[in-house]
Amino acid sequence: MKTNYIYLGALVLCLASCKKEEVKSETVPETIEVKKEVTETTPDSTTVAKAWADYATPSKAHEMLAKDTGTWDAEMTFWMPESPEPQKATSVATYKMILDGKYQEGVFKGDMWGMAFEGRGTTAYDNASKQFITTWIDNMGTGMLVSRGQYDETSKTITFSGAMVDPVTGKEKKVKEIITYIDDDTQKMEMFDIDANGKEFKNMEINSKRRK
Repeated sequence: MKTNYIYLGALVLCLASCKKEEVKSETVPETIEVKKEVTETTPDSTTVAKAWADYATPSKAHEMLAKDTGTWDAEMTFWMPESPEPQKATSVATYKMILDGKYQEGVFKGDMWGMAFEGRGTTAYDNASKQFITTWIDNMGTGMLVSRGQYDETSKTITFSGAMVDPVTGKEKKVKEIITYIDDDTQKMEMFDIDANGKEFKNMEINSKRRK
């Protein structure tokens, strides 16, 4: 709740000039500027309670996330700017809904270049902002990637935009992630780096199939 207070200002200007035997004075009338108070209407308790109830109630977007629940086998492909040859890896992803169906949690485990890999992601749909929000952490770094995006019904995709600090340059860079829902048991994820000129470089693709 915000309240704007009345601002009251008074300005009095006095001009006086004196001559030998004549005293002349001129007084500028007091000017008062009053700004009208703008008061926001305070929602009543019923309105507040309904707003929070709607905010906390899983929606159709959460039902869409819940459809991913289960175990998925993922084929991962990576591209490096200095090498045209792609690199391959595999992982297993396990998805479930947590906190009364409000968030999706994904745990990823696999082998990457002879090293054990583990990552964890969460995906939310914010009923207030009408956006999907994801977080990602893994054992290959110490940062956290946070991205926001919208679902497009026509293309069956969610396009996320985020930013992270490049450990090589120490500078922040933009990233884009596209998840394509091919069918109920098949998904594709594409990750892009975006340079300062807005040029995109696809550095990763993950094709996932639900394990039966």
